[in-house]
Amino acid sequence: MEVRLLVVPDCPNETPTANLARHALDELGLTTTPVVAVVVTSQDHAEDLGFAGSPTITIDGVDPFADPSQVPALACRVYRTDTGITGTPDPALLRHAVRRARDDMAADG
Repeated sequence: MEVRLLVVPDCPNETPTANLARHALDELGLTTTPVVAVVVTSQDHAEDLGFAGSPTITIDGVDPFADPSQVPALACRVYRTDTGITGTPDPALLRHAVRRARDDMAADG
């Protein structure tokens, strides 16, 4: 499984989101799976990655929080959660996305 954290330089939500991803992976027994940070520095790079803003987590190249109305941009990203708008994804939804990817990987052999 490949987990990437896509961020713009000096993103204030990089560390909290990296910690959320690490915790989700650890909880699901994926302790050796790294969270690889990728700094997005240009609009072209953002478009190539389908980058919806910083921070964005991808799991095997898929953004589990993708919103079809968002266009790639060098910008901050916000997430809608049950407690309001925040700069980090909902931990429970992130765990669910990691679990689904892990289970899909196991099913594929």
